[in-house]
Amino acid sequence: MLEFPLLRMSPNLLIHEGAHFIADAHDSSERSFFLEYLLHVKKNPPSQLFLMGDMFDLLVGDVVYGVKKYEHYIALIEEIAQVCEVYYFEGNHDFRLAQLFLHVKVISIEEQPLTCKLPSGKTCLLLHGDKYGDRFNRFYTKLIRNPFILSFLNGCDMLSQGAISKAIEQSQSKKNLCKHICDFTTLIQRKLFLYPKAEVIAEGHYHQNHAFMVSGVHYINFSSFACNQSYFSVQSSSETEFAPMQFRSCPST
Repeated sequence: MLEFPLLRMSPNLLIHEGAHFIADAHDSSERSFFLEYLLHVKKNPPSQLFLMGDMFDLLVGDVVYGVKKYEHYIALIEEIAQVCEVYYFEGNHDFRLAQLFLHVKVISIEEQPLTCKLPSGKTCLLLHGDKYGDRFNRFYTKLIRNPFILSFLNGCDMLSQGAISKAIEQSQSKKNLCKHICDFTTLIQRKLFLYPKAEVIAEGHYHQNHAFMVSGVHYINFSSFACNQSYFSVQSSSETEFAPMQFRSCPST
């Protein structure tokens, strides 16, 4: 049986009924569904909006290329945050974002998982999903967020007219974002002991749209918005409390 460490803090955020959760939109030149979703949300704001990371293929607060490319998105998210609560969980493709927003609550990887309470009263952990990787991934995660390294890379990128950023984007465009991970449940079970104790764990990153119960913990992996243009709405009547909602009728492949 899996053992979970004790909670290090009490729940400090209440998730409201009707809150939207969207993960892994991976917006790029080939995928503009996220912009359509944001425009819809601006006109029809939910009680809360949780952006669960990797909303873009590449957006780093210290790198001018991505900030300029997505300035319209940034402004739109900031507008939405003035009419409803917006929480942006940094992912492995979008980070060091706090400097870009005034009204959005940016949750850095150091602050993840964030302990919350669902409308039912259940304790829920929220995170992008890349927090508990292997030793190499943890080292890389810390290294790539170093402001001095990012400053150097940004300088090189600007001198090369965005060549580094464009090369990363091109590499990302070749990835299969909708790939099924074999034995995903087993993979997650092997590392759940690293997570703080909670009744529900909800994260993105893996793009699997899969949920299961283990040792009294309900684990939920959100689907990738880039794959099927679906998000999740918190509904007390839903068996999992995170009810899938279809934004577009024609999924992207």
